[in-house]
Amino acid sequence: MTEPSRTVPSKPAPGDRVAVLSPAAGLPELFPQPFELGLRRLVEEFGLEPVEYPTTRKMGASPQERAADLHAAFADPEIKAVIASIGGDDQITVLPHLDAELIRANPKPFFGYSDNTNLLMYLSNLGIVAYHGGCAMIELGRAGEMHPLTAASVRAALLTNGPFELSPSTETNDVERPWQDPATFESAPVMLPAEGWSWYGPERVVEGAAWGGCLDVLSQLLMAGTHIRPVEEYRGGVLFLETSEQLPSADDVYRVLRAMGERGLLGQFPALLMGRARAWSFDKPLDAEGRAAYRAAQRAVVLKALAEYAPDTVAVFDVDLGHTDPQQVIPYGGLVRVDAPARRITVHY
Repeated sequence: MTEPSRTVPSKPAPGDRVAVLSPAAGLPELFPQPFELGLRRLVEEFGLEPVEYPTTRKMGASPQERAADLHAAFADPEIKAVIASIGGDDQITVLPHLDAELIRANPKPFFGYSDNTNLLMYLSNLGIVAYHGGCAMIELGRAGEMHPLTAASVRAALLTNGPFELSPSTETNDVERPWQDPATFESAPVMLPAEGWSWYGPERVVEGAAWGGCLDVLSQLLMAGTHIRPVEEYRGGVLFLETSEQLPSADDVYRVLRAMGERGLLGQFPALLMGRARAWSFDKPLDAEGRAAYRAAQRAVVLKALAEYAPDTVAVFDVDLGHTDPQQVIPYGGLVRVDAPARRITVHY
């Protein structure tokens, strides 16, 4: 990707303070138990001191209020990283209120995904590497314990610099339990066997800057257009995509990819990492057969879009990124190496 030179913000060290914000939705107000569990793990397992802000536990905070918390966190020299509590639905409305110069002058590692795709793209456009994954309420606040693959990836991304090799998980889960039930937190989620990654396309090595995120949110950003750079500037990058608990239909996924293809965007990326598709929600509680069918239908339309618009792209499916358990962190704007002959994916934190 021929984008501005990249800044990899300095990482926190044990004892440092980190901001925990809700730039998307203030769900810690409604569900304090997973949030406080996530805060406790930041202290006990990562050695960091979490700092909350006025909208961290405030549902319905205005875009201006959330932007003010982001400014305060980025401007404070004692804050060494910024971690989102969870996603949401309207973070795109926060972006116009952000002070780009303030943030560019005070780069910090930012962690989040889902609706936080908005902020990840915003930071990437400022030349700041950010981190897709590691929300306080989800990954850090997971019942029972953090999944070992998640913990290793979050620890490496949050506290260290350098290459980190992703690993395909042998187990997965996307069936949630209600946060309002205290019994949920008495045991870890029940995991089911998972197949490894699936590779398609040419046997070659691709190395480039990562770009993409949650497809549901990315589609809004593409429609708004404000934060999308000229398509040629993405040439040579590694596209990564995943879908959320909204469970978009295969047709909807295809339409977004088709639009990216018609825009000339899809063909700029010689590699695609496709996250293991989330296939269950409280609104759509699919059984095991239904979940398998949902994932198969999504994979089919992604391959169809690639065949039509990016036939030379290396594609890897069922990567443990985004709305999946376990989850591994992708450096947004950071370097990713996709080695098809060796079946290896290496990210640089």
